[in-house]
Amino acid sequence: MFSYSVNADTQMRLLEVRDADPLFALLDQSRSYLREWLPFVDGTRTAKDTQDFIQGGLQQYASNNGFELGIWYRGELAGVLGLHYIHWPNRLTSIGYWMGERFQGRAIMTNACRALTDILFKEYGLNRVEIRVASQNLKSRAIPERLGFQNEGCRRQAEWLYDHYVDHVIYGMLAQDWKV
Repeated sequence: MFSYSVNADTQMRLLEVRDADPLFALLDQSRSYLREWLPFVDGTRTAKDTQDFIQGGLQQYASNNGFELGIWYRGELAGVLGLHYIHWPNRLTSIGYWMGERFQGRAIMTNACRALTDILFKEYGLNRVEIRVASQNLKSRAIPERLGFQNEGCRRQAEWLYDHYVDHVIYGMLAQDWKV
């Protein structure tokens, strides 16, 4: 199973079915905060919904096509960081993430994304990592910008978010440009 210590306070590991209740509680505590940018919040109503999400991530991992990691900060589940897929012929992936509201502002997600990107280039041998973020989500956009990802443009109306479309800014990092 995938497990990695980001630093003394932060660990990340594959989400397991036993994490469904704490994951649902984290989402539920931050529901209105997360709903502004995440399209799955309204459809996640029970721990069974988070269990299904976790099982999907485990299936991705088993088929070598991505995964979903839990991020633990000082022993508490703080957020999720995952790969939407791995496109092996082109050696590329796309990262997605979210953090519980009370864990914001501590560089937890920036540090986790840095560690994961390093692993993807050095251990998985990928060539390209993308992060796509709603253009108005400035907190989320700050993460790839801090890590030196290049802003490669905007996909207009890329995602339907409850009652409106949002544009996505596409950030990319190449293995040859990665400096930790």
